[in-house]
Amino acid sequence: MKIVCKSCTLRRFSIQPAQQKKIPNRYLGQPSPFTHPHLLKPGEVTPGLSQVEYALRRHKLMVLIQKEAHGWDGLDHTVILLSNPTYYMSNDIPYIFHQDTNFLYLCGFQEPDSILVLQSIPGKALPSHKSILFVPRRDPKRELWDGPRSGPDGAIALTGVDEAYTIDEFRHLVAKLKGESNVVWYDLTKPVHTELHSDYMQPLAEIKARSKNRIQGIRHLVQNLRLIKSPAEIERMKTAGRVTAEAFTETMFASKSPVDEAFLYAKFEFECRARGADILAYPPVVAGGNRSNTLHYVKNNQLIKDGELVLLDGGCELSCYVSDITRTWPVNGRFTEPQAELYQAVLDIQKSCLSLCSPGMSLENIYSLMLSLIGQKLKELGVLESSVTDSDFFKAVRKYCPHHVGHYLGMDVHDTPDLSRSLPFQPGMVITIEPGIYIPEDDTSAPERFRGIGVRIEDDVVITEDAPLVLSADCPKEIYHIEQICGHSS
Repeated sequence: MKIVCKSCTLRRFSIQPAQQKKIPNRYLGQPSPFTHPHLLKPGEVTPGLSQVEYALRRHKLMVLIQKEAHGWDGLDHTVILLSNPTYYMSNDIPYIFHQDTNFLYLCGFQEPDSILVLQSIPGKALPSHKSILFVPRRDPKRELWDGPRSGPDGAIALTGVDEAYTIDEFRHLVAKLKGESNVVWYDLTKPVHTELHSDYMQPLAEIKARSKNRIQGIRHLVQNLRLIKSPAEIERMKTAGRVTAEAFTETMFASKSPVDEAFLYAKFEFECRARGADILAYPPVVAGGNRSNTLHYVKNNQLIKDGELVLLDGGCELSCYVSDITRTWPVNGRFTEPQAELYQAVLDIQKSCLSLCSPGMSLENIYSLMLSLIGQKLKELGVLESSVTDSDFFKAVRKYCPHHVGHYLGMDVHDTPDLSRSLPFQPGMVITIEPGIYIPEDDTSAPERFRGIGVRIEDDVVITEDAPLVLSADCPKEIYHIEQICGHSS
């Protein structure tokens, strides 16, 4: 196997893709500018993201490794990331394939059973490196059933990596990584692809465990890169936010009483996909009445009665990036007085939290404020006694809002999950802000008029140098606007 990449050694830094090769005039294992010109411009790997953008991500990762490996002189470095496998719901019936997002972030390749390798170049200092993909072999018999594969030539031309080989060639590379002079960066603790892990990486890990150079984790470094979105990523997320906001508006408009949760689920998914979404980002919560007090209610199979609210927590995935929005509205188009009181309280809290989304703050800071504001509102509404002691205050508040104020957002709904919510905000971070108040119908300690009402309002927010950019700003949340949309037939 050819390991030395001549074009790489001629380049000072690996932040430009290798000289762009012509995309094969055939279908690959994913959309290409040749087969899907309505989705991809020339030079793009995935919609809106170019080969240069992906090459820059790989370069930045090697810069982080250079910093981590400071003082480790004379060693070669090899980064290995596995793709996801195909998962099956039953014999021969696959789930829709969804790529591992760390793998996808670094190369944009969307086929299963593949491996990305980033390798330092002997005699050159990091971050210089070459990128190699190992991909499924072209197989006319399998492609007849499963669809086209890119093969090594298609993988290079589409993604801009330096080299590509079939997956069975990976064993030759693994054999060269066993020595003391090779540092391997790979996540042993959570193997993404169990078969590739057991075939190749587990045996290598056992050998490296006996050497001085044990295998180093890589996931935390990739997540640090993913935390800050580029302008191109934010554009993708703006589109996902706009599409989802429009889908919410259409779903509100289609509300009636009584209405089946399944109908609203179907309407929401249709409106997302009709506007270009690839899939829903997660199973949505479509919870009518008291079911809104079950935070992860996803059965979505009950009838919502006249006079009840529906809480819909939904988002879409579009061009590898997701949205995550929650709105609560009356299916008959009119808030009752208690519903409006509780809803306005949550909306006021949410707006206060949004105003704090600026550099230097953190999700943890805003969470503390949210709990204080919820407690204050619950006292005003008579849900909490004004005499509650300071020591019991936060415990009492968490009874009515047991979740955090938000999370990071990006290629995954709960993006970069290993990173602390105490990190100070920086421009380019994307977060959710989602306060809620939930009063179960069997809570005899709460005023009767509020029992069985659950309200959550969630927006997606980009941290900027100036005011926060709310990606879901087009999604109605003022009582007046919601009643205008939902009450059209009342």
